[in-house]
Amino acid sequence: MSIMNKNMLITGSSRGIGLVTAKYFAEKFNVFITGRNEEQLKKLCTENNFAGYCAIDLTVDNAAKILFDTLNKDIDILINNAGCYVYSNVENTKHEDIIQSIKLNTIASYELIKYYVVNMKRQKYGRIINIGSISGVMGEANASLYSLTKSSLIGMTKALALELAQSNVTVNVINPGWVDTELIENESLNDEFTKDEILETIPQRRFVTPQEIASLCDYLISDSAKGITGQSINICAGLSLGF
Repeated sequence: MSIMNKNMLITGSSRGIGLVTAKYFAEKFNVFITGRNEEQLKKLCTENNFAGYCAIDLTVDNAAKILFDTLNKDIDILINNAGCYVYSNVENTKHEDIIQSIKLNTIASYELIKYYVVNMKRQKYGRIINIGSISGVMGEANASLYSLTKSSLIGMTKALALELAQSNVTVNVINPGWVDTELIENESLNDEFTKDEILETIPQRRFVTPQEIASLCDYLISDSAKGITGQSINICAGLSLGF
């Protein structure tokens, strides 16, 4: 299979890490993007030569099946990036936030793998990358819901890597720390912390860039990394080490 013939799907790719990663790979693969805003996705496809898009809310019933039926079914590289972040102490966490977070951060990723892995196994090739969070590795006070859902990706990744090991399908999870995206401007965080206060908690005193995450994805997809599977990889500017 020619590298240019490989099809890549990146969820949550209308902004932030997902969009930067989609642009990174646009000249290398046939990149399909997802998000909720159809007009925005259409514009991004035109501007960046993406292969196609699907406007969908991944928390709705049967979202993964709808996405699978809408886009190219023969996806070779799946990057599960879509997710939501809730900052709240446990006693004030809303029920609807619990349901939405579990649906988007966990269930959507699992179900997309369920559908797309069939072709990967048939062709004896596939690359699956789940975008987790350092909060799923370490835990984060007042973000226990986020930590819950992101930590689930680590267990899922390890189990699926074992299940798919003989099919030449690798499965890994990348756990970013604080990334320089729109999340840094999130009002719920700004109510509690300033950017400078966040930086003080990071050993390298900097935010990770989306480009760094895209580059790590590039390596994990490459033949040089075909022996790397079931791994939980932190890219957090030292945040997981303490301070």
